[in-house]
Order: sequence, then structure tokens, then C-alpha cells
Amino acid sequence: MPAATLDAFLNSYLGPPDELRSAVVATVRQLTQAATKVRNTINQGVLGTAFAGTRGANADGDVQKDLDIFADDIFLDAMRQAPVAFYASEELEQPVLLDGQAPLAIAIDPLDGSSNIDTNVSIGTIFSLLPATGAPDGNPAASFLQAGVNQLGAGFFIYGPQLALVLSLGSGTHVFVLSTRLGTFVQAYESRIIPQRTQEFAINAANYRHWDEAVRLYIDDCLEGTEGPREKDFNMRWIASLVADCYRILMRGGVFLYPGDQRKGYRQGRLRLVYEANPIAYLIEQAAGAATDTITRILEIEPESLHQRVPMVFGSAREVARITRYHTEPSAIGERAPLFSRRGLFRA
Repeated sequence: MPAATLDAFLNSYLGPPDELRSAVVATVRQLTQAATKVRNTINQGVLGTAFAGTRGANADGDVQKDLDIFADDIFLDAMRQAPVAFYASEELEQPVLLDGQAPLAIAIDPLDGSSNIDTNVSIGTIFSLLPATGAPDGNPAASFLQAGVNQLGAGFFIYGPQLALVLSLGSGTHVFVLSTRLGTFVQAYESRIIPQRTQEFAINAANYRHWDEAVRLYIDDCLEGTEGPREKDFNMRWIASLVADCYRILMRGGVFLYPGDQRKGYRQGRLRLVYEANPIAYLIEQAAGAATDTITRILEIEPESLHQRVPMVFGSAREVARITRYHTEPSAIGERAPLFSRRGLFRA
């Protein structure tokens, strides 16, 4: 039996006539067209007109690449053709009003992993679909200051060896791959389930000296391997591309940590709650995983501003819960109670 196409999946999601569902389907279809255009430009690499050149900084202080702006323009134009009231992006200081009568708001990171553009590492686009709230002529940011549990759907495109779409509309997390032969997205994986246990973690270990004690203790215990309190060996991964790390976890399990730390500007984490952490958390939870800010469930955090940052831990549910215990009640972790002095990651 041939795999289902994205169109077939979206048609099955529609069901009886429903304004919100119809809007979600129309928007996802526009997103896929825009992502295909972005992928075509990425595939040209340095031979293309929009690649890894630097423009300056965005509203939140991060370096902008030419491809960041190009991708944002492509997705913004696509959303003008969709039933979207408000468009919010990492590259824009304020949301854009598109159609005050439309039922949806979209928050998007047009090009996640920009630092990897010129290294040929997978990068992507992350999006969150929300119900538009408030008066059309009111505060355009209001629709984005609602907790992630209110998302109608979320997903990301990953521009890697294949152009893939990871998508959830509230009933599992599904993976679609663009078939160049068929000219459409085809379902590659249905309802991914992340194993509850894992022996693989992803973190930027270069920041070890800046971490809080709970994070250092957790990583130390993992690195002790079979001789330590975890009594098993762990693999460590770090791609520095959120979509790539998330895709790997969806495929084979694992846990991802991007904690806040002691560096200036990092205390509250670095990932954006509205258009990075919330959609990733939605996808992970729909795949039977978990996502927290080390303690609190990501999807229950109410944003205070559009570009708010947050620490993030996500992946295999039991491992995420264990990391929370390291922060809240480390003495309750049986194999390492009471707490005792350990060697650090880079200390003899």
C-alpha cells in the first residue's frame, strides 16, 4: 500500500466543515510551498544570491544572515495568501497585521540554525499555529502571548539530505518527505513515539563551567557511564541546529538540554518561547516525550513578550523527569542520595 501524501493527511484532518481546521490546512499548504522555495535557494549554496552573508542584527540582538531575511520574506509573502491575521517572526521586532478577519496567527523562526548555513549542516524553519485573539485593530502581539497549550498545530521543515516536514495538528507527530518524483510531500513516519528511556544526550559541553550545579551533576553522572550511578554508558551529541537535534530525538530518542547559565544574557536561556520552544514542545509531547524549562512544562508558560527567551530540556519523558528532579529534589534520586562530591567534566 503506497504511503499517504500530505494532501491526503490534511484532507482527513478536515472532517466536517470547520473554519479553524480549514484555515490550518490552507496555511500548512502555503507553508510547504514557501519551504520548497527556501530549500531550492539553500541547495544553490554559495552559488546562489542569498546565502551566508551577514546583514547585521535582528530586533533581539542576534546576527542576521542574508538567508535569514530571504526566508522571512518568502514565508511572509506566503502567509499573505493564507487565512492568517498576524505574522510574527524572529526577524521582525513586531508582528505584522495581514488580515484582521482571518482566524489564525503564525509565529515563525524562518531559518533556524543560521550559524550552520555555510557549513552544510541541516537547518530549518519552525512554526507555531495559534488562534487569533483580540480585536483586529488591537495589540497585534496579543495573539502570541498565550500559552503553548493553545496551539492549533506546530511543525518544522528541515533542509537536510531530504526536505522533510515534521507536523502535528493535535493527533500525533508525523513526518513527511518531499518526493521529487511525485512533486509532493509523502508520509514517511506516522505518529512517532519517543522511547521513554535513553542513553543519549545533546548539550554544548563547552559551557560546563557556566552551568548551575544541577546540570553539572546530571551530566557528570551520565559521563560516569557503567561505573557511575546511572550504570550505563551514554553518547553525547550536539549539532547546534535545533531542528536537527529534535529530528534525531524523534527518530531514535534522546534528551536535549539548553539550560540557562551564568553568562551575561543567558540566565533565562536562549531559545525563544513563542516560535521555538513552544512548537518544538508541542511536537515532542505529541510524540509521547516531554519538554520543560528544567522544571516547568514549556506549554504551560504564558509568554510575557514576543521574543521572550527560555531554558529548554526535551526528549525522552523519563529522562526529562529525571533532569527536573536534579533541579528540585536531587536527594530523592535513589542511586545518588545523599549528594556527594564528584569529578567535573574536564577535571581529573
